[in-house]
Amino acid sequence: MISTSKKPDTSLDEACLAAFQQPAAPGQPAWLASRREAALASFTKLGFPTLQHEDWRFTNVSAIAQLPFKPVTKLTTAGLTKESVRQFTFAKLDANRLVFVNGLFAPELSVIGKLPAGVKVSSLAAALKSDAALLEKHLARYANTEANTFTALNTAFFQDGAFIFVPAGTVVAQPIHLLNIFTAPEAGATAQPRNLIIAEANSQLTVLESYVATTATAYFTNAVTELIAGDNAVVEHLKFQDEAASAFHIAAFHAHLGKTSNVIHHSIAAGAKISRNNIRTNLAGEGLECILNGLYLTKGEQLADHHMVVEHAQPHCASHEYFNGILDDKSKGVFHGRIYVHPIAQKTDAKQTNKNLLLSDDATADTKPQLEIYADDVKCTHGATIGQLNAESIYYLRSRGIGKDTARQMLIHAFAGEIIERVRHEAAREELDRIIWDRLEANPHLAGK
Repeated sequence: MISTSKKPDTSLDEACLAAFQQPAAPGQPAWLASRREAALASFTKLGFPTLQHEDWRFTNVSAIAQLPFKPVTKLTTAGLTKESVRQFTFAKLDANRLVFVNGLFAPELSVIGKLPAGVKVSSLAAALKSDAALLEKHLARYANTEANTFTALNTAFFQDGAFIFVPAGTVVAQPIHLLNIFTAPEAGATAQPRNLIIAEANSQLTVLESYVATTATAYFTNAVTELIAGDNAVVEHLKFQDEAASAFHIAAFHAHLGKTSNVIHHSIAAGAKISRNNIRTNLAGEGLECILNGLYLTKGEQLADHHMVVEHAQPHCASHEYFNGILDDKSKGVFHGRIYVHPIAQKTDAKQTNKNLLLSDDATADTKPQLEIYADDVKCTHGATIGQLNAESIYYLRSRGIGKDTARQMLIHAFAGEIIERVRHEAAREELDRIIWDRLEANPHLAGK
């Protein structure tokens, strides 16, 4: 076992804290101040992770720790308009849309139509003033700050994000799109979006969460999303990360799921120099179904990391995790998936797979699927593969008159399609499918350029 006792250079931690320390927001509830203080204490204790930490041994974040952190505190829309934001992924879909620029809510760019009675969609900063009692029950209750440095940092210093509340028995037909645009030109510019999504019992909801940029600087996004799905709720959450090539993107998704709920979460990672998605789901009610579905596309020297824990805490629950990676050039993919089955969680049905397709001899993948089972009557499987395109499949397509480059594109597109086809929202699924195909066509290794 690799030791986790070694801490990074504490001067980096102190420099980070000095950069983020600001006067508390006026009117901040006492309960939130208390949670921020606890998170700050956790960050101070943990420091930035190093390769000596077991959960980070494949992902070196020293470049993030050394950034000249410059938290963005003032909204500047940088010439963006409602029409110009339509260029970004999912921005043309028929949806209620909250737009954030450098982590701050931009009401003039957002579009909120008529919502069903009782549904609340707003910035988190506004909700802390209007719905503090509701937020107190849930905000920072599920995202663990004791074990994750970046979640602790976000909890201590977040300024804004999205708040979505769907009351019991309510169906929200249109998706809600959280569009995060980074425009700040300064190296080290930092945004820490915080999202809270509450779908009460018997409700239905689709949330699209996307991250894009108009700048090429080495900025830092540190996002946390907490999802609470009540009994028998049906929720689809899709996160699309397409940050700038020099950017750093760390994100956490924490879900607390009620009995007989049905929740599917998609994580699509296509951008950033280094990206890490920490996914934690607590299957807290009996008879629920949870699907975690992910695709990472890397090139150059990009690194995309997915670290996942699925906690089966009640019986008769099903979880299925499917993650595929397409890796080119000298890029790297990391997958660490852990299914934890409590003694009470009899009749668990859990499946976990990770497949990696290497498009070059220099691309690498590190994969570590795990099962930790303390119940007797369960059905649990896991597996991982790393390889290149199948020569026989290419030959089969070429023997039917299809060119070599097109044959390769078709096979890679099909590999990505295993993940994309699980997206339930039709328009979002079709747009993602087009994006994948367009990027394959633009790849000089696949298009004979």
